[in-house]
Amino acid sequence: MSDTLDQLCINTIRFLSVDAVQKANSGHPGLPLGSAPMAYALWTRLLKHNPRNPSWFDRDRFVLSAGHGSMLLYSLLHLTGYALPLDEITRFRQWGSKAPGHPERGLTPGVETTTGPLGQGFANAVGMAIAEAHLAARYNRRDCAVIDHATYVLASDGDLMEGVASEAASLAGHLRLGKLTCLYADNRVTLAAGTDITFSEDRAKRFQAYGWHTVTVADGGDLAAIDAALHAARADTTRPTLILVRTHIGYGSPHKQDSVEAHGSPLGTDEVRLTKQHLGWPVEPLFLIPEPALAHFREALESGARQEAAWNDRMTAYAQAYPDLAQELRRSVRGELPPGWDADMPTFPADPKGIATRVASGTVMNAVAPRVTALVGGSADLDPSTHTALNGFGDFNPPAGHDIDTQGSSGGGWSYAGRNLHAGVREHAMGAIVNGMAAHGGTIPYGATFLVFSDYMRPPIRLAALMGLHVVHVFTHDSIALGEDGPTHQPVEQLAALRAIPNLTVIRPGDANETAVAWRVALETRDRPVLLVLSRQNVPTLDRDRYASADGLRRGAYILLDAPNANPELILIASGSEVGLIATAAERLQEQGIAVRCVSMPSWELFEALPQAERDVVLPPSIGARLAVELGVRQGWERYIGRQGDMLGVERFGASAPAEVLLREFGFTVDNVCARAKALLRQAGFSGGWS
Repeated sequence: MSDTLDQLCINTIRFLSVDAVQKANSGHPGLPLGSAPMAYALWTRLLKHNPRNPSWFDRDRFVLSAGHGSMLLYSLLHLTGYALPLDEITRFRQWGSKAPGHPERGLTPGVETTTGPLGQGFANAVGMAIAEAHLAARYNRRDCAVIDHATYVLASDGDLMEGVASEAASLAGHLRLGKLTCLYADNRVTLAAGTDITFSEDRAKRFQAYGWHTVTVADGGDLAAIDAALHAARADTTRPTLILVRTHIGYGSPHKQDSVEAHGSPLGTDEVRLTKQHLGWPVEPLFLIPEPALAHFREALESGARQEAAWNDRMTAYAQAYPDLAQELRRSVRGELPPGWDADMPTFPADPKGIATRVASGTVMNAVAPRVTALVGGSADLDPSTHTALNGFGDFNPPAGHDIDTQGSSGGGWSYAGRNLHAGVREHAMGAIVNGMAAHGGTIPYGATFLVFSDYMRPPIRLAALMGLHVVHVFTHDSIALGEDGPTHQPVEQLAALRAIPNLTVIRPGDANETAVAWRVALETRDRPVLLVLSRQNVPTLDRDRYASADGLRRGAYILLDAPNANPELILIASGSEVGLIATAAERLQEQGIAVRCVSMPSWELFEALPQAERDVVLPPSIGARLAVELGVRQGWERYIGRQGDMLGVERFGASAPAEVLLREFGFTVDNVCARAKALLRQAGFSGGWS
């Protein structure tokens, strides 16, 4: 390839990006100008992809973690032949455009994950590399490798400053993810200033300490050096690689190169003209794509089709040699559950002493794990407490020969085929990593920790909801009833905060059998993340001969126990561990002649998905005497209790004491529920012998 054509292609990327930002009068031109050479080298010389089929499973994954530089990615996608027409780019950042301000998975063909909150894309890439390593170890055979692709991420100074990237990099180095490569645009400028005022450590040494292979490219425009670094990364199969490329933000701009002014604002009409003249690019027309450059970029169509065809041939041979594995792999890639996946789903007998829903969850997980082979995940150093270990399925860690000779804690030794992923005390990275695994495909990833630490994970939970990723979060120790650890570990406001996230299904099951149904919903829901909120303490396993079936959980809220003739004066509503409490209180109130309906409400989101008429059957508008009982803040419950209703909640932080003491002191007793219920009835004008 001639230097002239290379430079023409690089400048095509640059000025397609600059023109789009300038026309939108909004965006980030600096990164595309500075990072175009390394992106060009990767996309035209090494990246395995098929623009005509962005979802081809054995493609390399490319993540633009520095999502503010989105026009760099959109330029590459358009130029190489993805279904991103030029008119979408000319409408960059406008209503309805497939070229939004930051890359959005599911909107723009070829975008692997939604990025922009810095560090998230980097950690997503670690998750993608984990998914690839796991699937390769599980399905590849010596005579046929059907999973064999790399993960590339382009990161900025801001990405490497973020704690989530540090957490993820540390884990990636430990796991020796040799197919993960990070191109680091080391331009030393952020939005507000140069990095010299905040970011002075030796990044190469930091990543070497994490266990990464590092390569430094002194000149971000040196294609030969970039190419050599990329090939060196591929050659090191036992370490992830960080390529530190010294770039210049706003490269070529006479007045704004290496300046904060090139980061997050258009260059301006005059500066665009000067930059084009400086780099030998025509000032007009805008959005110029020279034919020789386009022809070169579009070679990706032929090479991609050829690579995918070769993979299809391998898959055909693989299916003939290993039909059961091939069927399982294809099903996992499609995100489908196998027939009879729930054949061993447990049913829990009635038990007034009961079990914790976290324990019931662990029983369910281990019952379905042998059939649902795509279920892979773990916890942030809390498996013994969250009960999320898949027993007998091994730990995900480097196989023999990767300098680790310890046996895994889950009974299967060290191997990338292991299904128990240990995140360590890294909740934030865990959330972003399971997002990357889900975005990669082929697994149903889960992550577990205490509910209070969902605050550490809120950014990736939000992004999972935004992308509609099939991720399962298992959050245990869900209330002040965890006891003596005290208010630092006792969630109060977390349920309300999580319920506020659009496209996230939060389920707080009331007993062991509701927990089993909750897992059914979590595994069957493919278009959004599902979050299970589970108790530390034992809760009664309700006698379903006396109470409605736990399958009612699928509807979000259901009538657990009804008043005589289904004509209640009062409705008690609860979720989670408080369901058993209101069931006992309802029976006592009914013994006193009060017509009570008892409603279990494990999921607001599932309930809101019902037609209004069906919701009105459970919570009739004509019944204003409603008491909600939940170990959390009141916020949000107004929509279900109305102006005449009441809520028994927790409007302050907890305290350190045994669970039974806390529940008594905070009023979560049968006596107090009954007293609050009677007060509501009096307020509504009812009276009787009970008063």
